[in-house]
Formats: sequence, structure tokens, C-alpha cells
Amino acid sequence: MDTALTAIACLAGLAAPMAAQACATCGCSLSTDAAMGYSAMPGWRVNLDYSFIPQNQLRSGSGAVSPTQAAAINAAGGSQEVEHQTINRYVNLGISYSPNSNWNFSAIVPYIDRSHTTYSNATPDQLTSDNLSGATSSGIGDIKLIGSYQGFLPTHNFGLQLGVKLPTGRYGGQNVNTGATVGRNPVFFSSGPNAASNQVVDTSLQPGTGSTDLIVGAYYYQPVSQNFDAFVNGQFQSAVMENLNEPGANYRPGNLTTMSVGLRYEANPRIVPQLQINVTHKSADQGALADTTDTAGTIVYLSPGVTVSVAKNLQFYAFVQKALYSHLDGYQLFPRWTGTIGVSYAF
Repeated sequence: MDTALTAIACLAGLAAPMAAQACATCGCSLSTDAAMGYSAMPGWRVNLDYSFIPQNQLRSGSGAVSPTQAAAINAAGGSQEVEHQTINRYVNLGISYSPNSNWNFSAIVPYIDRSHTTYSNATPDQLTSDNLSGATSSGIGDIKLIGSYQGFLPTHNFGLQLGVKLPTGRYGGQNVNTGATVGRNPVFFSSGPNAASNQVVDTSLQPGTGSTDLIVGAYYYQPVSQNFDAFVNGQFQSAVMENLNEPGANYRPGNLTTMSVGLRYEANPRIVPQLQINVTHKSADQGALADTTDTAGTIVYLSPGVTVSVAKNLQFYAFVQKALYSHLDGYQLFPRWTGTIGVSYAF
């Protein structure tokens, strides 16, 4: 199951939206707060970004593997899903309000467009197009609400965050004991053998997780020279309540820890090149509907980008992420690169 890799990707930014739990450990871990530049100015900010995450490389541990290697486990009598590809497109709408320089409140609404194909538990001789099952899904994911307080220092450059992720996206699966469909309008396979047998897409690949998660975080930013600003931020997210809690149909997404550090070069305030390093660690999903062996891992991304001010209070930004390091449990689909573009307006 592709659970590990997508959830990690769009979670590293403290106010960045969470990409639905699509693979366990990969996705867009860009810190969009840092991309736009932290601010203690009161007022409103609207942010809209688009991330493209093509998961098309099968990996295990720290290296790439062939589908035949994973399928050989099934030929030897084991049980291993052999995934083919997952393409994720996320559009995230963020709205934040700062009543004063100490407080900020934000809501992040993700829209998810995902296509997924898998050979299921195929043996090497079954890795053919007629054994490929596919599914597509689109819709609102899990909404996040986050409050930030940065009144600890006179400079307002250190903040703490507390938030919640709500189970607003479609979620669910099939009870492993009875075969009954559970959850809220889960996505089914639409082509291939899995569609013929009316199978639900993996719980970790649904637009939502069905869980209410607690989010805690912190950030710090500081000029380090006349032209350079530096930042560091971190976030921890953990499910505290699961809607999928019945015997044979329970599911809890793994805990997610993210950290980002970076530099912004501000010699020209209208064009700001920047560089981020984003680190993400996710523990394994749990429950009867979870793929417990293929949903944990650690990834380090290098993320160069630029922010351009095109008008007063209006910014565009673009980033590319490239993995420097990955260590993934089991067999997971991985993106060789991810891309994010966005626009932000403050008023």
C-alpha cells in the first residue's frame, strides 16, 4: 500500500496542508509559511498552492527495487502488494487571520485529485497489463485548523502552534472479517481485477483518514546577516480519535513528525531565492485495515525555490523537491521529485 510516501510529503510545513495519507511516507513536505516569509503583521492572508507528486518508483529501505523483486515474495508463499503508480495532485486553500502581532489562526482546506494503479499480490509472471487495477478519486480532504502564538519575544520571531485535523475527507475500507464496506463513501477501484471483485481502494489511499488528529508545532526565524534570513520549524501530528474503530475494520494512521530548516536571500526583496531542507518521519499505520509493514519511513528533501512579489502584498512562489535520503519500511512507491507553485495575498 502506498500509504507512507504521500502523507509525509505535504506535511512538513507547519501551516502547510496535510496531503491525504496516500502512501505512508512520501509527499510534499515544503514549508509554505517559510516560503512566503513569516510575519507578525496583523490582518488576513489567503494562500492557494498546487503540488504535483508522481509516485512511480518502487523502493525498499534506502534503495530502488523492481516490481519483480516485490512479486517474488508472493511466488515464495508470502503476501506483498506490488504497486505500479500513484499520481497525486493537491490544491490547498489556506486562510489565516492575525488579530494582533501575537496571535494567528488558520484554516487549511485541501482538494485531492489522485490516480492509483496496482498489480495487487501478483507473482512475477502476473505483472501484466491485464492484471493491473486502477482507481481515481477527487474531492475535499481532511481540513486542518491551527492556532499560533508568537508573543514570547519582543521580536515576535518565535512561535508555538496547536491545531487539529478533522475527518472531513472520504474514508473507509472493507471489514476483513465480513467484507462489509465501512466508513464514509470510500473510493472503489474502477478498472481491472479489483474493480471486477468490487474492492475498495486501500484505506491509506482514501482522501481522508477518518481520524481526528492533534497537531503541535514550533517555529523560529531570524536574520543571520544583512541579506540572509534563516528559519527552523517542526511539527508533530498524532491521531487521538478514530472513526474506523470496529473489530476487523479499525484503522489509525501513524504518527507524523516533520522538521524544516532553510535560508532566504533577501538582497532584492521583490525576488527572494531560498533553500529548504525538509525532514519527515512517519510511524506505521495500525489496525486491521492498515498496511502495517509498508507505511513507515524517514525522508530528507532538498527544496530550492523562489518567491516573487508582483504587487503590494501579492506573492508568487515555486519550489522543486528532490530527495537526499530515504529509508522506507517494506515496499513503497516513491516520487523522484515533487513540485509546488502557489500564490499568497495579504490584506
